[in-house]
Amino acid sequence: MAERKPIFGDRPPAYPGKATLAAELDMSESTVDSYVKRGLLPPPVMRGGAVRWCWAEVVSYLDAGAKGADGEDPFMTGINNV
Repeated sequence: MAERKPIFGDRPPAYPGKATLAAELDMSESTVDSYVKRGLLPPPVMRGGAVRWCWAEVVSYLDAGAKGADGEDPFMTGINNV
């Protein structure tokens, strides 16, 4: 496996590859694949012959998944039911 270059700055790349996306999300590359299949992450796009993810779409998917169908945070809904 090729040596990975460190990411500098306060934001991830606009179009990370799978390894970088997995590192940014603190998960394995196989978990990225699983999340894409389950619809928790957007499908990748081709950029310059490489498979990439649009970081803005990733954030959008994660933000949408953090809320239930009714727009409420499921964790807070559960807390309120205790």
